[in-house]
Amino acid sequence: MQLDVFTLVPHAFAWMAEQRPLAAVLGTELDLRLFNYRDTTPLRAGQVDDEPYGGGAGMVLRVDVVAAALEAVYGGDPGRPVIALSPQGRVLTQAIVEELAELPALTLLSSRFEGFDARIVEHLSTDAISIGRYVLSNGDLPAMVLVDAIARRLPGALAEGSGELESFSQELGGGLEHPHYTRPAEFRGWTVPEVLLSGDHAKIDAWRKEHVR
Repeated sequence: MQLDVFTLVPHAFAWMAEQRPLAAVLGTELDLRLFNYRDTTPLRAGQVDDEPYGGGAGMVLRVDVVAAALEAVYGGDPGRPVIALSPQGRVLTQAIVEELAELPALTLLSSRFEGFDARIVEHLSTDAISIGRYVLSNGDLPAMVLVDAIARRLPGALAEGSGELESFSQELGGGLEHPHYTRPAEFRGWTVPEVLLSGDHAKIDAWRKEHVR
């Protein structure tokens, strides 16, 4: 999968490249490319944003800046889904993550706060996704969340078997996994369910299916 991220802070993603799941799939299952809007901006002195028409607090990422960045990389039609990370987008779910992880190529547009010129979402993006109905100081955080969520669904990202049943996955009907327990078997009077200590895998599987939340 080729995953492109357009951002104002490419170096913010550096730490992710050293950690699982990203580190396990970079260069094999995942080609992650980071593009800085400032490198291709048509404005002087690296300007990328401006005050919104009608007034108001904050700065807004300009539509001509994003268009120039996309054209510099793709030449014309990107030929792939282009997703703007915005609080106004559809809320991210595991089902959406699994859908996106099947794509051969994907582009993410990041910005500060809620700071997209609306024409970026309307005309330069094919979709808008939100990680929640709140505003963040760093607009790259939603992009990082989506990159991580997609990367962990790629082959080889996780230890064998550890990602077979993800919370909220289709296999679990969109719910959470069953409860997990580890040693010690008893702590402060809090005990592990006996069935999990029984060694009877059929009963354990049945218990786990019954306790999916």
